[in-house]
Amino acid sequence: MAEDKKGSKVTLPPLKKKGDDDGPKEKFVAKNWRQLSPRTLNKMAPQEKSKYLAYEEAPKPVQEAQASTLKRVRDLRKAHRRANPPMSMDEFVEKEKHSKLIGQLKAAEARNRLRVMRLRYQSNRAQEVKHLIACQPHSLKALRLEALVPPYLDNSSPGDKLDRMQRARVEGILEDEKGLTTVRYLDY
Repeated sequence: MAEDKKGSKVTLPPLKKKGDDDGPKEKFVAKNWRQLSPRTLNKMAPQEKSKYLAYEEAPKPVQEAQASTLKRVRDLRKAHRRANPPMSMDEFVEKEKHSKLIGQLKAAEARNRLRVMRLRYQSNRAQEVKHLIACQPHSLKALRLEALVPPYLDNSSPGDKLDRMQRARVEGILEDEKGLTTVRYLDY
């Protein structure tokens, strides 16, 4: 018996000892602190009723069904173990090699799919750009569009190809607000 701060005596449920075949271990069995009459139990809300019944001992037919189910599961496990013995080390190594090979093949197929999709996209884009260039009303506009939007992108060198001297010249031209560098007056 244990006493709480108010002085009331509270009895804890006893610890059940397992049978001799399981050893001297003790197991706590959860149990309701108060016993409810069947009438009170029927008046409870379903959630309260399920919480209460979760700590009650199951009826005899339910216990028998649980025991038979547990026995059937154990028998199935034994039959599965007998039908599928563990693999030998050689079989395991072969299976690992096979799965690694299949993984490599799948990765190669995925890379190939990506490459084909990329090529298809680039081809479609080039066709669209060429069509836009061909549909321009004037050849000068077509040349400008082709210079600004090339049909095939050059991904080999993403940076510009200017050296230090050329870059200084381009920056000088861009900073020339009066146009003294680029404006030409041709008087004949």
